Amino acid sequence: MKKHMKKIALAAALLGLSAFLLKGDVWIFWTWYLLAGVMGIGGMPFTGRLFVRFEDRGWMFSKVLAITVTGFLTWWLVACGLLEFSTLTCVCVSLALGAVCFLKLRYQTKRGIECFPVNRGDLVYWEEILFFAVFLLWTYLAGFHPAAYGTEKFMDYGFMEAMMRSKELPAVDFWYSQGHINYYYGGQYFAVFLTKLSASKPEMTYNLMRTFVAAFAFTLPFSLVYQMAKDRLGAGLYKRESWVPAVSGLTAGVSVSIAGNMHYVVYGIVIPAVQKFTGAEEIDSYWFPDATRYIGFDPDVPDKTIHEFPCYSFVLGDLHAHVVNIMFVLLLVGILYAWMQMVRRQKILGETELVPLIREQLMMPHILLAGLLLGMFQWTNFWDFVIYFVVTGGVVLFMNIVRLEGKVKRILAVTGAHLAEVLLISYVVVLPFTLKFETMVQGVALAKYHSLPHQLMVLWGLPAVLTLLLLFCVLWEKLRKKRKKNLYTWMRSVCVPDLFAVVMGLCALGLVMIPELVYVRDIYEEGNARANTMFKLTYQAYMLFGMTMGYGIYRMLILSRQKIVKAFSVIGLILLVCTCGYFGESVRSWFGEVWYPSEYKGLNAVSFIDTDFPEDAAAIRWLKKNAEDSPVVLEANGDSYTSFNRVSAMTGLPTVLGWYVHQWLWRNDVGDLNQKSADIETIYTSTDREEVRKLLKQYDVSYIFVGAREKEKYGEGLNMVLLESLGEKVFEDETYGTYILRTVLE
Repeated sequence: MKKHMKKIALAAALLGLSAFLLKGDVWIFWTWYLLAGVMGIGGMPFTGRLFVRFEDRGWMFSKVLAITVTGFLTWWLVACGLLEFSTLTCVCVSLALGAVCFLKLRYQTKRGIECFPVNRGDLVYWEEILFFAVFLLWTYLAGFHPAAYGTEKFMDYGFMEAMMRSKELPAVDFWYSQGHINYYYGGQYFAVFLTKLSASKPEMTYNLMRTFVAAFAFTLPFSLVYQMAKDRLGAGLYKRESWVPAVSGLTAGVSVSIAGNMHYVVYGIVIPAVQKFTGAEEIDSYWFPDATRYIGFDPDVPDKTIHEFPCYSFVLGDLHAHVVNIMFVLLLVGILYAWMQMVRRQKILGETELVPLIREQLMMPHILLAGLLLGMFQWTNFWDFVIYFVVTGGVVLFMNIVRLEGKVKRILAVTGAHLAEVLLISYVVVLPFTLKFETMVQGVALAKYHSLPHQLMVLWGLPAVLTLLLLFCVLWEKLRKKRKKNLYTWMRSVCVPDLFAVVMGLCALGLVMIPELVYVRDIYEEGNARANTMFKLTYQAYMLFGMTMGYGIYRMLILSRQKIVKAFSVIGLILLVCTCGYFGESVRSWFGEVWYPSEYKGLNAVSFIDTDFPEDAAAIRWLKKNAEDSPVVLEANGDSYTSFNRVSAMTGLPTVLGWYVHQWLWRNDVGDLNQKSADIETIYTSTDREEVRKLLKQYDVSYIFVGAREKEKYGEGLNMVLLESLGEKVFEDETYGTYILRTVLE
């Protein structure tokens, strides 16, 4: 009883702390936490069967699985034109799937099938505490820098507002009014789906979505690696070692979502310490984005690259496709491990007839779900489709080598059938997206530049060494006593968690090396050829490495008999802990004095317009409130990453042309973009009334916005008299002179 009271007290303390820290924002925070919980519980009849050998039955994964299935099915029905994208649709689809789960639960109950972790209440409790605490931590921090302004936040927030307005998907491109969004908008869609489902507003959920993902980025690796450590230690888990699974899971969660890389340790700790010790006149200061802009920048060479990782993304606050997709790729990784657990316990399939064998393998639910997720990745973040198709292939191949007794033809046939099935499912389920999407990929080319060896060591040396050390450890333990030393005998003797950790680590090493060999061509080829390729590949490598290290360090510390392995594991753990200082440094630099709750600004992502765009703030709010559906609003266009196109970004209302480089990337038609840019200038500055009138009709412009950026760009050339003759003022700010015209062209 006393133990239960302590748990209740801790939960109550966290609830009280959240109310104190988040103030009025706590209601939307609680709403999303409860929504995830309800959806997760509803999905347990299916999740509990998929993760049947997990101690928590996939409790944390169930939340993401429920969001995935309900959100994706809603999108699919809307994208096919069968339903309108509305709150009612989101709720009805969710309730319908909830009813299916309820019927599944009744069926299982009647047959004595257990899908809930009834005997693992303690584990579920602590997972919920972790999820709530990490969610609260990141949400509180977000409230110190909530503005959807800077870097690419205009784009991310604009996607959300455009979809909130739209009844169909893809929505009209808010930066290209004559077309629909031609980008991987799935991540922002899920933010909008949850916004509609929770009856919230995007100005609040923009920040909440990214902190929501950050919470999963900690708890999903925890759940997976906890189970891996438990499986590895098994019956040999002594009381003195009972802490290992929990600490392994916590280390994995920290490695994936909190830690930085060794760049911080070298340039943020070691070098300044040496300079201070030697009495240097100037001691280098550390700027946290440098850890993601190192290769090509230090030293400065014509090969600028990007190598971000989750902690940086969560601090910076962009709601990009690769950020939202973190929780979905972690779900896939968890499903692959659950599949390995299941099939490893099945009988060896070496003597089974090939055709019936393949037919049986094609109905495995884990593989079917992997195909669905990979298809979804083509819409949420295409790079992850390519990456995790290879990861899935590696897992399937390794397990088939074990299950089919090393018989090459059977292995290739069954693996080929699995991958063909996954590929077919992935392409079919995402057809509503791909049929309306024009790819921006321009092919693959050999890398002309290569990273300096010391740069690769700084960024990837720690996880690479620990991964190779784990591989050596597993190889040495299993092969040193065997007479037949081949791949099959080794893999047959290796337990599932060891094998899975090795697969993750090897895949991560491959992802790091690929940009050293080839890159995907795009518009950034001159001077930044490898940037996007390295960015997307090493981002996933970082997460795979994080889970490998979380498992591998303690596995080697506890089970290895070689002192050198234990020593390297301790050193690796110490260095990994040191990289966590990056979190503190980045939080201090970006969010400021977070130790003072009175400085908390709130989650509203658009409140910044009152301070950064005071001339336009009232007009933007008027448009957002009064413009129905998605009428075209003309505003001055500008370069990417600038304050131009703030009206379309904040309202989701389409304009003729938005950020130039982004549209160049999405549509790859410079001539069309230049023509639109010239036409916008003509409308604002021409003295030819008929020409302006013709252009307004051509672009179906309903409103003309004249504010600070229009006056800044066109200056004295701005022909206000002519513009006012083509419309009526529906809004005017007498203080700043900003006004909005509704066009009258008939």
